[in-house]
Amino acid sequence: MSANVRSQKNKTLTLEPQNIPILKQRLLSLHDLQNGTPFINRTINASLQDVLPLIPNQFADLIIIDPPYNLNKDFNGNRFSAMSDKNYTDYLESWLPAVCAKLKPTGSLYLCGDWRCIPLMQQILEKHMTIINRITWQREKGRGSKNNWKNSMEDILFAVNDTKNYYFNVDAVKMKRKVLAPYKVDGTPKDWNKTDEGNYRLTYPSNFWDDISVPFWSMPENTDHPTQKPEKLYAKLILASSKENDVVFDPFLGSGTASVVAKKLGRRYCGIDQNTEYCLWAEQRLLNADKDRQIQGYSDGVFWERNSFRQQKRTVQQLSVLADKNGTSSV
Repeated sequence: MSANVRSQKNKTLTLEPQNIPILKQRLLSLHDLQNGTPFINRTINASLQDVLPLIPNQFADLIIIDPPYNLNKDFNGNRFSAMSDKNYTDYLESWLPAVCAKLKPTGSLYLCGDWRCIPLMQQILEKHMTIINRITWQREKGRGSKNNWKNSMEDILFAVNDTKNYYFNVDAVKMKRKVLAPYKVDGTPKDWNKTDEGNYRLTYPSNFWDDISVPFWSMPENTDHPTQKPEKLYAKLILASSKENDVVFDPFLGSGTASVVAKKLGRRYCGIDQNTEYCLWAEQRLLNADKDRQIQGYSDGVFWERNSFRQQKRTVQQLSVLADKNGTSSV
């Protein structure tokens, strides 16, 4: 286990040595599955290829997949090496059809990728499901390149089994944006609201997301996983494409973001990862979610623009302090 000494301001998740045996007991093994142990609301620590035959088809309402991209990457000692397009296609074929089979007929699936591998992913996925959109989100992290454009975008393919019968709740994923040029009709705000924190309107989401903050050291959700997805990113997928108590399945769970966000939003979950330390991080985050269900950038049932929610909270706090000084109510 990592034993790096961190600054007190660094909120990156660490595991206390005395808690590790307790966390390990929470994990499901291949042997547990073979014995029929229930797997919903559990983290399975085993190889995906070994697990898939042991869990039933059509059990999941929503599947979120964040597999290794076709890059050289070290996942805590498990190295994934970039390969030819043909070999990467064969790799996708070895598990993606079986994962798609775990989805209910009315379910939705999201598959994450980057510009290199998303065309290959699309070729395989469209053999088994209908792709109805591609989301591009701004991954604003990294120092850039002197010889190329900085790679700061990733894609998510959105696919369904039945284009006439799937769940999508657009009202649950509206974004609260600041109005820069307030327009009025007869002195009344047109499609926006005036508040003490500023002028805002609720907008319908598009398939380009520029409001996502990649986890970093000052965020409690951060771990040392090299490709951790933000909770806010997955919150959008889960709120749009599942109902409360639905089952969210992540076959490449990593540090646990899909399961953690599902729990915070009142869904059930199941995640698989072969790396034991990642699974322990996931379990610790799931325990933390019992005490803190906040999702950065999501509040009062709406998503806020990047960095605006912190400012909004600060403004409310300042108003509260001012009201206390004046002896008046801030509500």
